Amino acid sequence: MGFREWLLPKDHRFFDMLENQAQVVFKGSSILAESLNSSNGIGIGEKVKLIKKVEQEGDEIVHEIAEGLNRTLITPIDREDISNLSSRLDDVLDKIHAAASRINIYGINPNKTILKLSNVLVTSTDILNKAVRNMRNPKKFEETENYCIEINRLENEADSILHSSLSELFKEKDILKIIKLKEIMEFLEEATDRCEDAANTISDIIVKNR
Repeated sequence: MGFREWLLPKDHRFFDMLENQAQVVFKGSSILAESLNSSNGIGIGEKVKLIKKVEQEGDEIVHEIAEGLNRTLITPIDREDISNLSSRLDDVLDKIHAAASRINIYGINPNKTILKLSNVLVTSTDILNKAVRNMRNPKKFEETENYCIEINRLENEADSILHSSLSELFKEKDILKIIKLKEIMEFLEEATDRCEDAANTISDIIVKNR
């Protein structure tokens, strides 16, 4: 360790904040999936309020990280990587809230595709949560890479679910219903895209810090 690093030690609280943010993202996806699978959309309004609170909690962590980066000279990993990962995690939560809000606003019962996508999203955010927790430990980098690979696979699965369901969706005679369902399905699939973006950011961080 150089004299500068000894005098100004790295602030490892950024790992804590990122872990908290990843946990919040997983919490948001779990609330959504639970409401869809247990009640078929009934009472989704209350769940949307909970997800909104979770989103606000996530936003607070984003601001905390940004402020911390402005105050800290030496970070455990590149400050740009910390900022990028925080932003990617925030994107996931934004898509989760968007999907939940549309389900509530449209007052529509979720179809099988929405249920499948919400379940894939829960799995993705769960694995993403584990990957973020591992980032502080170089001994777990290989395991973390495997998590990232699995998140990429799940994104491909979500993409496949969406596209294979569109032909069936377009058989629906109610055009407005098609538009509503398609928008919700796309928000959920985009949430898995954002999980993949976060996983790719984590992979880049691992490469830099091996």
